[in-house]
Amino acid sequence: MSWRIFHRLGSPKWFYEISGRCLPWLLLSSALLIITGLGWGLLFAPPDYLQGNSYRIIFLHVPSAFLASAIYAMMALAAAVSLIWKIKLADIALQCSAPVGASFCFLALVSGAIWGKPTWGTWWVWDARLTSMLILFFLYLGVIALRGAVQGTHAASKACAILTLVGVVNLPIIKFSVEWWNTLHQGATLKLTSKPSMAPEMLWPLLISIAAFYLFFAVVLLLRMRAEILSRERRTRWVQLLVKPS
Repeated sequence: MSWRIFHRLGSPKWFYEISGRCLPWLLLSSALLIITGLGWGLLFAPPDYLQGNSYRIIFLHVPSAFLASAIYAMMALAAAVSLIWKIKLADIALQCSAPVGASFCFLALVSGAIWGKPTWGTWWVWDARLTSMLILFFLYLGVIALRGAVQGTHAASKACAILTLVGVVNLPIIKFSVEWWNTLHQGATLKLTSKPSMAPEMLWPLLISIAAFYLFFAVVLLLRMRAEILSRERRTRWVQLLVKPS
């Protein structure tokens, strides 16, 4: 890939145009998969032989937990691009992802607590997995708060990028906490290296729900980024022509 194409991909104007074409398809796909995955999992999948119907919260909890970590990893990549190549779009992606990631992290913590009460007999324990997820939530809040506290777009961008990169050390702790320590949290439900232990009638709605949540995140992120691009580029000619009344 030439540097010219690389910088074109980072152009706010180009991104705004191409994202506008992708949004309807992403929105439609997301809606269909959410209805299919959650409808199948919550209404039609069989109850678990040990946990009964309480296990159904995995169709919310697992996709939320996956996304909470994945969004932070994406933010770390955007932070590195923003610091090294000073690409404005990377900083916009970082800024717009943080509140969405915090929301999914909060949902994972809350749904995990609701699941934990009937399964473990408690809402919360200072378990390695739960604690590292809570730290991730605080990292999200820290990035959001720092953005608002630092004056100047460039200084705020740099500060948020550095904090995001520092916090990325928490991701492998979340991932391997159930292997490194003797935790109350169960091991990974899905692994690339081994066959899933779940029955197919439970596994498929879970996989569809995960895909649906990722697509939903893409829709929300694109909408937020497009709004932020218009705000930051409001003095440019292309934005003034775009918002000019016809």
